[in-house]
Amino acid sequence: MGVSVLIDPRLFDEYLDDALKEYVTSLETAGGRARTQHKPRSWGLLFGRVEDDLVRIESLRFALNVRETDERVLEEFREVIVPCFGAGYTDKGRGFWCDSAEQLRLTREAQAQGLELVGSLHMHPDWQSIGPANERRQHVSEHPTEMDEYVYRNTGWPVNMICYLESRGEDITYTVAAWSAPPFDDPDRHPEPIPIRTKLAATPAARSW
Repeated sequence: MGVSVLIDPRLFDEYLDDALKEYVTSLETAGGRARTQHKPRSWGLLFGRVEDDLVRIESLRFALNVRETDERVLEEFREVIVPCFGAGYTDKGRGFWCDSAEQLRLTREAQAQGLELVGSLHMHPDWQSIGPANERRQHVSEHPTEMDEYVYRNTGWPVNMICYLESRGEDITYTVAAWSAPPFDDPDRHPEPIPIRTKLAATPAARSW
């Protein structure tokens, strides 16, 4: 039996607020209403416990994005990511890169509570529908992109979650999926879906009759 994820839905509340704010800002700057349409980004680290075939997620922490400011990250995009995944990644507004010092700080804080870093959660907007006409070629969903797979393969975290936001008529909907990290040294392996189990309540203590 493969691994599954257990998460309290209340952990999503703050994340969904942030993701929705980013998404709505993108809609409000679309269609020439601003010089450049805002590219929505929302990303967080997942902390919890690994219990046999279950990854129990108990904390979600937002982290600083250094995609546009860290020279080492910019160099990796220029030298590795753009040649592999396309010129779209020359846009510094596309993608998220966690500050390594903050990741270390958050990990140490979690370890002090008996938790470990088990993965990440990031947002995919339906850019093929809401983005500028010249940027709608790539279809995105709750499935990982080639760039996501590159990140998953390099981090090796057991749980990699994607929250897909989509406009459907007058509604904004979301879908969440979780994916495994493929082995770093096996290019023929790809992320596989991980079942998500949502915590409803704690099991009541056993009663004596």
